[in-house]
Amino acid sequence: MKAMKKTIILLSVLGTLGAKAQFQVNPQAGLTFQSLTQAPDGINYKAQVGWQLGADARIGDRLFVQPGVFLGRSVTAVTASAAAPGGAAGTIEVEDNLVRTNLKLRTQLGYRIIDSYQFDIRVMLGPSYDVLMSVDDRDGDLTWNKGDFNSGSFNIDAGIGFDMGLFTLSPTASIGLSRVFKDDPALSEINSKYISYGLTLGFNIGNDDK
Repeated sequence: MKAMKKTIILLSVLGTLGAKAQFQVNPQAGLTFQSLTQAPDGINYKAQVGWQLGADARIGDRLFVQPGVFLGRSVTAVTASAAAPGGAAGTIEVEDNLVRTNLKLRTQLGYRIIDSYQFDIRVMLGPSYDVLMSVDDRDGDLTWNKGDFNSGSFNIDAGIGFDMGLFTLSPTASIGLSRVFKDDPALSEINSKYISYGLTLGFNIGNDDK
């Protein structure tokens, strides 16, 4: 009963705050371009096109808080070079697409630089955490699997938002702060981190009284 009363009080407080502040929900879909930094010798990373789908909320007026959740499927082309076997001259290259599915949880602080009835420009900055859900390679040429990767990554996310009536467009960047690979003997020297860029298109739903 005590827990239920506390929950009711908390919901009442949040409801009161929400009634006094602007509140919007913004479902979005778009593209991702994710690569990795600090490629080890013989390895090259190149971002490929992936997708993301999710929503964020904006709570506040000119200065606002923007929590969000996004499911993303990111693709990175990985090229590995090695000496030809048997002492033959030259090198051989193996190229494969490393595909990762992540659930991104983020909270950003934002500010509307332009705040008009028909057009807004806003900037956002804040932390995020990517939960790794799956890892696979499309052609089966890579030896990495989900067990080689850390289960999550802390990041700093930044973005710019353009609101035009019901529509919202937002280019974003996410800089990884955590190592991609686990700290085991075989992978301890690979200090790669994620670096991601995104572009989403969505809708503005909720009160945004000017």
